[in-house]
Amino acid sequence: MTARLPAYWRNVMTVLGGALGAQALPLLAAPLITRLCTPADVGAFSVWLGVVAVAAIGATLRLEAAMILDHESEAQRTCFSVVAYSASLTAILMTACAVLARLLELPIAAHLSWPALLTLGLATWMTAYMQTTLAYATSRNAFGKAARARIWSAGGIALAQVGLLALGVGGVALIAGQLIGLAAGLLAAMLLLAPPQAWPGWRLDDGQRRYLRRHDKFWRFSLPSNLLNVIVGQLPLLMIGARHGALAAGLFALTQRVLGAPIALLASSVLEVFKRQSVHDFQTQGNCRDAYRYTFKALVLLGIGPSLVLLLFSPQLFAFVFGENWRAAGELAQILAPLYFLNFIASPLSYVFFVAGKQKIDLVWQVALFVMTVSVFAAPGTLQQSVLWYAVGYSLLYFIYLHMSYQCSQNRMAAV
Repeated sequence: MTARLPAYWRNVMTVLGGALGAQALPLLAAPLITRLCTPADVGAFSVWLGVVAVAAIGATLRLEAAMILDHESEAQRTCFSVVAYSASLTAILMTACAVLARLLELPIAAHLSWPALLTLGLATWMTAYMQTTLAYATSRNAFGKAARARIWSAGGIALAQVGLLALGVGGVALIAGQLIGLAAGLLAAMLLLAPPQAWPGWRLDDGQRRYLRRHDKFWRFSLPSNLLNVIVGQLPLLMIGARHGALAAGLFALTQRVLGAPIALLASSVLEVFKRQSVHDFQTQGNCRDAYRYTFKALVLLGIGPSLVLLLFSPQLFAFVFGENWRAAGELAQILAPLYFLNFIASPLSYVFFVAGKQKIDLVWQVALFVMTVSVFAAPGTLQQSVLWYAVGYSLLYFIYLHMSYQCSQNRMAAV
């Protein structure tokens, strides 16, 4: 293990440098965005983005994760073709369902504009294909090129949103900017990485169906597990909006965005390298205990500083950076800071469930998390009380999650 550490950290720093570049413009743009639009606009955009995030997970069938394990060129080409088919079908269904929901005047559709509803499918397709292309980059150790593609995407989103808001387009600028940035990032990824070309047919052929059967654990267990995880991530926002209104939803949305930035910036960078290292160790040693321990220590050291700052000074920081109207979001961030520290550590290490073939365990845990989240936000109480109990329950579940993932890294979990 020691001989591999320099290469391991070179890869981490490559991905981290790209992540820093990708997050620099969004972080700089956030104070401008919060002064150019209202919390209600941010809340509506966050609901739209949450629906896209959930649908994109379903659109990939989680098969992009299989590419890290299956390096054969023909297998990866088949994976792209299956994802293209699934994402296209999902996009068509999303658009049709959104139009139908608006015509039927369903509550969730009534809060979104027609431009938002009609672009749900397009945003879902682009997000799913971008995720698959970046997974292809990881499987090829092309961390630098993937980082540049992320920079194009994040920078395009930030610049387009601020520019359109400055022109007075209104809340729809957030959605339009997201689409522009996604398109820029996807184009950059295609040019830099030259992934296998795949066009969806009218139906899956025999080779594609065999691929689905060979990697059935990903769509049988990882897909529902990840869907639950993303849904749980959006549930507080949706339930807060329903119970406390769009203003509260906007405040919570900014809190999620700020606290999630270190995870997107640092933890995801470590994850890209941990994926390759854990797979290699499992294939050669029968476990990835050393890679797990090394990654755990790195995540603790990287996350402890920002978490302490948020815990101690969030209200003042939010008021200073985003404006006094957003101080309440900082108070929510103060409550959630310990939870996001655990999330920062646990999220990258969760990949060990895929490597060890224990996706079913992860699914059971996600079900428990879903039940806890619904119970907490359905119970009577103020916004702060609901968020506090959510943080406590989620943190306790994370301790269990970390214990199980460490057992998996040692290949000591019972057969499932």
